Amino acid sequence: MKALVTGATGFIGSHLADLLHERGLEVRCIARKKSNMRWLKDKPYEIVRASLDDPEALAEAVKGVDYVFHIAGVTFAKDYDEFLKGNRDGTLNLLRAVEEHNPGIKRFLFMSSQTVAGPSVSLDNPVDETSECKPLTSYGKSKKAAEDQVLKFKDKFPITIIRASAVFGPRDEEIFKIFKAAQMGVGTIVGFKPKYLSLIQSGDLVRGCVDAAFSDNTIGETYFISSDEFYTWPQLIEVIREAVGKKYIFKIRLPHIVVLTAAAISQILGTFSKKPPVFNYEKGVDFIQNYWICSVDKAKKDFGYKQELTIEDSIREAIDWYKENKWL
Repeated sequence: MKALVTGATGFIGSHLADLLHERGLEVRCIARKKSNMRWLKDKPYEIVRASLDDPEALAEAVKGVDYVFHIAGVTFAKDYDEFLKGNRDGTLNLLRAVEEHNPGIKRFLFMSSQTVAGPSVSLDNPVDETSECKPLTSYGKSKKAAEDQVLKFKDKFPITIIRASAVFGPRDEEIFKIFKAAQMGVGTIVGFKPKYLSLIQSGDLVRGCVDAAFSDNTIGETYFISSDEFYTWPQLIEVIREAVGKKYIFKIRLPHIVVLTAAAISQILGTFSKKPPVFNYEKGVDFIQNYWICSVDKAKKDFGYKQELTIEDSIREAIDWYKENKWL
C-alpha cells in the first residue's frame, strides 16, 4: 500500500507520514521547492516536488497511490481571498487530480479544523457533526469552503473529513510559545471567566486520522478528533508548570478589551509587512470565546477512536522533546 501526504514537511503532516511508515505503508510526500525538509531528512519517503496550484505536478503525485492524506493548508494570510486560494482552491486542484488520474483510490482524507464549526454556546453543548457551522475567522470559513469541495466528490471516490481541535506536541511551534513562557515563569490567561477548550496531542490526532482512513464506516463522513475532557487554561498552566519544573508561575489575566486592542494594532502593523500577521483582530475574537469544545462521540462509535494519552503525559512528552532538541 502507498499513501500520499500533503503538508508532510509541517508539524502534523510529518507525524502522519511517520505513523503511516510505522504501519507498513510506502509514503510519498509532496513538498514545495522552498520547503524546510528537516522533519523528512534521512527518512525512506518518496519526495515529489509540487505545489497545490500546479495541476500538472499534482497529476504525477497522485498516480499509483492507494490513499491521499491532504494535510497541507494555509493558516496565516493577508486576506480571505488568500485563504481561499490556499485552502479551497488548492484542495479542489488535488481532488481533480485524483478524479482524473487515480479515481480508484481507497480513500481521500481531508484535514479540516474545529474552527469550521465555531465555538460552542455552553459547556453542556459541545459542537458535534450535526451542529450548524458558524466559523468566526477567514481561516475557518476557507476550511469550510474546502470541506464543501471535498463533499462534492464523495460519489466519485471515497472521502473522509477530519476536524481537528487545537493541536500540540513535538515539532509544534505555536503552542510551544506557551511552554516557553511557562519556563520563564509566566502564564497568560484571557478574560476573567473560565474558558474551556478541546485539545489534542499530535500522536492521538494522527492515529485518529489513519484509523478513520482505514475504516469502511467512515466513507463520506465528517468527524471531530480531540480530547475526551474539556480543559481550562489555569488547569493547563498548572500541568505545564509541573512538567517544566517550575515551583510557581505568575499568571497574567488579560481583559478582553486588551486582547482585542492588541489584535487590532497587530493587524494594522501587518499591513506594512510582506508577511501576514500571526495575530489579527479575527484571531483576537477567536481568543476571547468561552467554549472552544467539541464532541468525539461519533468517532468513538464509528471507528473506535480514543484519546490514548492523558494531558499530563502529552505535555510531559512534548516538553521532553523540546528540551532534547534544545528548544527549551
